Amino acid sequence: MQSRQTFSSAGIRLTAVAAVLASWMVGAGRTPAADDTPPYPPQVTEQALRELVARTELRRPRLLMGPGDVQRLRQRAEGESAFRPVARAVLRDADAMLPVPPVERIMQGRRLLGESRRVVRRVMTLAMAHHLTGDRKYADRAGREMLAAAAFSDWNPSHFLDVAEMTFALAIGYDWLFDQLDVATRQTIRTAILEKGVRVPLDTKHAGWTRARNNWGQVCHAGMVAGALAVMEDDAEAAVQSVHRALGNVPLSMAMYAPKGSYPEGPGYWSYGTTYNVLLIAMLESVLGSSLGLDQAPGFDQTGAYPALVTGPSGSTFNYADGGAGRGAEPAVHWFAARYGRPDWLLGDAQPRQRALAAGADAESGSNRFLPLLMLWMQDASSADAVRMPLHWTSDCKTPICVHRSSWEDPNAVFVGLKAGSPSGPHGHMDGGSFVLDADGVRWAVDLGAESYHRIESRGMNFWSMAQNSERWRVFRQSSHSHNTLVIGDALQVAAGHTKVVRFSDAAVFPHSVLDLTPVYAGQAGAVHRGVALLAGGDVLVRDRLTGLKPGTTVRWGMVTPGSPGAAGQRSLALRQGDASLRLQILLPAEAVWALSDTAKPRNEWDSPNPGTVMTEFQAVAPESGVLDLAVVLTPGSRQPTPPDQINLEAPLDWKP
Repeated sequence: MQSRQTFSSAGIRLTAVAAVLASWMVGAGRTPAADDTPPYPPQVTEQALRELVARTELRRPRLLMGPGDVQRLRQRAEGESAFRPVARAVLRDADAMLPVPPVERIMQGRRLLGESRRVVRRVMTLAMAHHLTGDRKYADRAGREMLAAAAFSDWNPSHFLDVAEMTFALAIGYDWLFDQLDVATRQTIRTAILEKGVRVPLDTKHAGWTRARNNWGQVCHAGMVAGALAVMEDDAEAAVQSVHRALGNVPLSMAMYAPKGSYPEGPGYWSYGTTYNVLLIAMLESVLGSSLGLDQAPGFDQTGAYPALVTGPSGSTFNYADGGAGRGAEPAVHWFAARYGRPDWLLGDAQPRQRALAAGADAESGSNRFLPLLMLWMQDASSADAVRMPLHWTSDCKTPICVHRSSWEDPNAVFVGLKAGSPSGPHGHMDGGSFVLDADGVRWAVDLGAESYHRIESRGMNFWSMAQNSERWRVFRQSSHSHNTLVIGDALQVAAGHTKVVRFSDAAVFPHSVLDLTPVYAGQAGAVHRGVALLAGGDVLVRDRLTGLKPGTTVRWGMVTPGSPGAAGQRSLALRQGDASLRLQILLPAEAVWALSDTAKPRNEWDSPNPGTVMTEFQAVAPESGVLDLAVVLTPGSRQPTPPDQINLEAPLDWKP
C-alpha cells in the first residue's frame, strides 16, 4: 500500500511544527516529548499559529500536494495501470468542459450551491488535466471559470455552504495553476477569495455556522482554510484566524464520529462532510506540516470503515436520514485506507468507482466533483481482506444503527440494516425501527430517501423545523408512514423521542439487534420493542412486541419494496425482481394477511413520486390485554425457508445470544 506521506508532506517544516508543539505543551503545563502527539481537542494558540505561518516555506502548489508531486502525477498516470483509467476520466471530462460557457450566478431558491459545486468540479478537473498533460488550454479554461465566479456580486453568504465550496474551488485553482495564471487574473481571483470568501465570516454577520455540529462545520471551515492558506502571503492574519477557528470548532462536528466512526446524517452526508474534513486535515498537513491534532478526534480513525459497513451486497447503502441509496466514487475512503493501513475499508468501492470512471463525459453537473482526488489518494484494493471486517456491527452512538450480513464475499449474501435514534436528529426522518434488506444481489426493503429541499421550500413550507407539528412531517418521505416500521393508530412517531439499541449480538448463531422504540410511540403504547435477527438458513426475522395499547387500536406493519408483488390477501406474499425472489411470511398474529399500498403516486402535491415501489403491509388490532405480538420472516429465493417451529418467536427482550 502506498505510504500516507506520498502527497501530504510536501513543504513540511518540521522545526516549525516542533516549535508549535512545544508551545502547546508548555502552555498546558506539559513537558514536550519526542513522540508527543498534539492534544485533542487542538489547543494551539493564535500566537503559536502566527509563528508557524511565519516560518512556513511557501511554495506552489501547496494545497494537498507539493511541487515535486506534479511530476509524480504524470508518472503515475503513465506508469501505473490502476491510475490510467482515472487520468483518462479526468481528461475526458476536462475536454468536454473546454467549450462550455462558465457558470453564471443563477440561484435555485435560496441556494447558489449548485453553481459552487460546478465550479469545484470544473476547476479541479481542468487543473488536474493541466498537470497530467502540461497543456495550457486546460489552465486557460479553468482561469475563465474562476474569473466568472470572481465577478459574482457575492457567493451567497446567507447560505454559507455556497461560499465555502466556491472558496475551495478558487483556492485550488489559484494554488494549483498559480504559474499559469497571468498577474491580473491572479489579482482578481485572490481578491475574490479574500473578500467574498475568507474575510466574510471574520468581518460580517455571516458567521452563524461557525459552531455547527453537523456537516456545515466540516465543509465551511475547510473552505475558509483552503482560501486562507492559498493566499496566506497576502493576508497572513486571515490564515491564522481561519485555521484557529477551524481547530476550535470543527471538533464540534467531529464529535459525531465517536465512538466507532458512524455518521448520524447517513452515508450521503458522510461523503459530503467527511470529504471536506479530510481535505481540511490534508491541507493543514501539506501547508503547515501537521494536522495540529485535528485527526485525533475519537472515532475518526475508524470512520473509513463506515461506507463499507453500510453498503449492502446490492451496492445500495443503508440510506437513513436525508440521502439516496446510491454510492459514488469515494476518494476519501482511499485516504483513510492508506492512513490507517486498512485496505479492507475499500470493500464495496470498486463498482461505484468504475461506474464513475466509465461514464460518459459530463461538463455540466457538480456530481463526482472530487473524482480527480483519486490521482492523489487512490489505493490498491487487491489485498483487501474481507475477514477483517465484521459481519455484525452496531454504531453505539447517539444515532444508533445496526447491520447484519451473512458474508462479505458472497454476492448473494443477506444484509439487513436497522435504524434507531431520533426523528429530530440531524436530517432526521420518522424512521425509528425502519430497516433495509438485501438478498440475492438486490435490495428488497428500501428507504425512499430524501425529498427535494427546493421542492418543499419553494412552496413556503417549513421543512427544517423538527417540532411535532412541523410541516416537515407532512412530507411523505420524512414521515413514519413511508418507512419500514410500525404505525400505531395512523399517528406519526414522536419527533422528540429517542430510541436505543438494547440488545445486540454478533454471535455466529442467531445474531440479532433489539430496539426500544417506546419513546417514539409515547402516548400511543406503553412499550414497543422491535428485534431483527439473521437466521442460520439466511432468513431474516422481524419480531415486534407492543404493550399498553388501547384495545381496538390498529397497528400497521409495513415494508416499501421495488419488488413486484404476487397476490395479496394471504399470510404469505411473494416478491420478484428479475430472476430473484423474496417470500414474506406472517407468523404472528394468526389472523393477519398481506395488503398492498401504493407508494409510487405522490400522496400530496408537494410530494415526489416514488416510481417502481409499493408498500407491503398488514394490520393488527390490539386485544383487550393491550399486548400485540407481530412476527414476519423474510426468505430469499435462494434459501430454503426455516420451518416455523424452529424459529425463535420469544419476545425480543427475551432473546439471548
